[in-house]
Amino acid sequence: MNKVYDVIVAGGGIIGSSIAYQQAKLGKKVLIIDRHSVGAEASSAAAGMLGAQAEIHENAAMLQLALKSRSMFPQLLQELEDWTGINAGLVNKGMIKIAQSSGEAAHLQKQVHYHAGWDPEVKWLSGKEMLQQEPALSTKLEGGMLIPNDGQVMAPQLSKAFAQGAAAHGADIIEFCEVENIMFKDQRVKGCETSQGKFSSDQLVITTGAWAGELLKKTGLSLPVSPVKGECFSVVPSHHIIQSTVFSEGGCYIVPKKDGRLIVGATTLVNRWDKDVSLKGVSSLSQKAIDLLPDIKYAKWEKAWAGIRPQTGDGLPYIGPHPAYEGLYIAAGHYRNGILLSPITGKMISDMIERKVPEKEEALYQSFKVDRDSISLNLV
Repeated sequence: MNKVYDVIVAGGGIIGSSIAYQQAKLGKKVLIIDRHSVGAEASSAAAGMLGAQAEIHENAAMLQLALKSRSMFPQLLQELEDWTGINAGLVNKGMIKIAQSSGEAAHLQKQVHYHAGWDPEVKWLSGKEMLQQEPALSTKLEGGMLIPNDGQVMAPQLSKAFAQGAAAHGADIIEFCEVENIMFKDQRVKGCETSQGKFSSDQLVITTGAWAGELLKKTGLSLPVSPVKGECFSVVPSHHIIQSTVFSEGGCYIVPKKDGRLIVGATTLVNRWDKDVSLKGVSSLSQKAIDLLPDIKYAKWEKAWAGIRPQTGDGLPYIGPHPAYEGLYIAAGHYRNGILLSPITGKMISDMIERKVPEKEEALYQSFKVDRDSISLNLV
């Protein structure tokens, strides 16, 4: 196998594969290295919501980035399907953010006013109006925020499409290979040392999710990226009972997939690395789901799983160059928005590598730079 590349991507999840795809499209010789199989971690566990406006409402830069990324999906997914034959299951049936109490309703109506400034199609639905749109929802709900342009995809298929799309453009993929160290010379990256030998490159991107902090410490950089375990399960109803994704701030979402399954998630267990699924977690999610969608209790059980999501201290992902070493880039800490932000993250890092960041995007990109706040840096 070739040992010299234009770009090495450490981490073969959806973020790493998106970056690899963008660079491979430009004719770069790209290598993806993953310690397991490509897309095996958070990328395969995600429900695939494109919740640009369901979950993001406090940071304008994050919302702007999310909306830009959401707008990229239709064209990008068609492009990926043309190259790989993989249909990522894009569904644009909208999302309803549920209010289960009068207090939640008042809070959500303020969010409606804010989000309508970004997307005039966002609107408030009374309980009666919500039932007209989704008759199977509980009659006890107060109402909800309709976000018609927040769609969803099948996350494992999208991750696979990015990786295979990169390979179709000439990228190499090495699985079950650990990046053990990063090689430098005169403050510039020169490649990496792995469990399968050394690979050389003047450009290296770290996209190892919740494990990014461990590798970055070897570069002298300490970033607050921590693991958050999320438990989910899926069921198969006898017929389609909802079309829109349902999202509750009470800690539950229900995502109707294109293949007929309903994915229910997710618990939030901070600083947990294990992927065990507890009866407590499943029981809690089940009751919350029934409270939202009573008929879900009749659906056939399929399976349960857990994923490890990377969270940062301020809730924003790190996307940009290492503050000390030229040619070293970081894209990590996307937490629950990795699927949603995968298209724009791939473009951002590719723009930075090519030194072709659009002038109108410079301020936005700076909001996610690695050294945006106080960090610990001890050069190796």
